[in-house]
Amino acid sequence: MTIETTSGNPASATACTSATLTLQPGFRVQTRVAYDADEQARNLHGWHQTYDQLTAGSFVGGLTELCLDHMQVFVETTSHTLRQTCEVQKDAYWFGIPTSRAGSGRIDAQVIGGDALAFRPGGIEFELLTSAGYEIFGVVVKGDVLRRYAAQVERVGLSEPLPQAEVVPLGMARKERLCAWLRELFRHSAASAAPLSSSARENLQASVLASLFDVGALPASSEPVTIPMRARRQLIVSDARDYVLAHRDRAVGVPELCERLHVSRRTLQYCFQDVLGMAPATYVRVIRLNGARRDLCNASRESRSVQDVAAAWGFWHMSQFATDYRKLFGMRPSDTLKAAIGANPAMNSRSFAH
Repeated sequence: MTIETTSGNPASATACTSATLTLQPGFRVQTRVAYDADEQARNLHGWHQTYDQLTAGSFVGGLTELCLDHMQVFVETTSHTLRQTCEVQKDAYWFGIPTSRAGSGRIDAQVIGGDALAFRPGGIEFELLTSAGYEIFGVVVKGDVLRRYAAQVERVGLSEPLPQAEVVPLGMARKERLCAWLRELFRHSAASAAPLSSSARENLQASVLASLFDVGALPASSEPVTIPMRARRQLIVSDARDYVLAHRDRAVGVPELCERLHVSRRTLQYCFQDVLGMAPATYVRVIRLNGARRDLCNASRESRSVQDVAAAWGFWHMSQFATDYRKLFGMRPSDTLKAAIGANPAMNSRSFAH
């Protein structure tokens, strides 16, 4: 028996299949609980695999899965020792990140250390041996997407095929940081009821890839980061701000900025850290929130709602917008609007949420 719950918009999202990792036009987080090892193996979409239970007792397995356009992210828990034969679809790559600090898993007889992750290309069968009470994060990304991201955003060329190492050491701190980031990704995605826009899905996929590059799961360039002169750094930051404001009705991501400004992600990060003391993604969110606040202060004159202003600045998840707004300004968006209406009592007011 499988127990399944979903988060997202069932009317606009479809499940991953073995033929594709595409969800149109939204996304869905699925959580399944299985009481049979074979059923647990079948629950993971797009894989060819068989699970053999090696220790006695009633099996319980959990799987939480997020499917994006060209990427699959999941976290899997299993109660008993398993021997797994697995294969990902061709021209895709799997990164497996066990959360255990001990080396309690093996891939093709190699121990996956507590500071390491497992890596396999698609179209090649491999074997996993996992201990009782095992938890592992997985990321599957299409090959052409990974190579294009590496070239356009990281400004590195990935060898074809990618390195064949099955176990990739990361270091304990980096691995724990990656696991914490992935856990937060699931928490945030499950809490959001609205479907993601196309640009938001692309940004989310890019964030996952950026995290893999940051922890050393993928080879970075052997060349040092390009550090422009100070005037050039300030110009890059200024151009990035101008571009974001010119496209304020959607969330512009770091990959798009890198492509438009012709710099690598690491160079962009260096420029923002040096000029503003913060990451580019943080700054992009902050200037959009500031723009929304200014519009809310003037909204009473134009009879605009919180939702109107949020949408104009590319915020489609109202609860997250309200949370980020309150964290930055110490008040809810609706409080800003009410204060503006109170300062202009002659204006007709409407009832606003958030």
